[in-house]
Amino acid sequence: MRRDTRVVLLFFVVLGLFCGGGWMFLNKGLYLLPGKMCEGTLGRDTVKEVLPRARSADSGSDAQGAGDGFTFWCHVTTSDDVSLSGEAKVQPGSLDEWLDNYRGTGIRHRIIRVSAHGVEALAQTDPGAHTASVYVPCTPPGLTAKEASEPYAVVGETRTYGDARATGTPLHQALTDFAYRLTEHAYKLAGCKAHRDFPERLPRYGGR
Repeated sequence: MRRDTRVVLLFFVVLGLFCGGGWMFLNKGLYLLPGKMCEGTLGRDTVKEVLPRARSADSGSDAQGAGDGFTFWCHVTTSDDVSLSGEAKVQPGSLDEWLDNYRGTGIRHRIIRVSAHGVEALAQTDPGAHTASVYVPCTPPGLTAKEASEPYAVVGETRTYGDARATGTPLHQALTDFAYRLTEHAYKLAGCKAHRDFPERLPRYGGR
């Protein structure tokens, strides 16, 4: 009787390992992504932190325009239609206008903010809000004297669609760090006139 019990238990252990291994094999799409994507602005570890496992996943990036019309895009999409995406674009607008865009008018959205060396970042923290943004002042080349007198910036925005794996502060931080790298990259590609030293990373949100 004891021998039969051990055989049955061993059978179920082996079956569990087999099923678990098979599930991992069929859902390893994120692990097959490149270590660095979108011209180095997004790492595979960040994707694995933010998105749930999937059978397959693909990534891509693109750049369009020049000067005050420059935009850089990046995306990762899984076979379960869950995605992590973002873009950074050069556009007119002051810091206050950027903040108002994410705070909203009337019903105010909740946000958390950090800043360092003239780089401003935020994440929306309303339930279901999976968006972060970074604002960096930029004077793009080719502006007229009148246009150059108006505030311009590179604005990065990132978000998830579908059920993300990460939640709360870890998700806000990952999205903000991604937006920061996109913004830094776009700032250099757009040829913003003033040289800027970007910090290695932005301050952490902590437990907020």
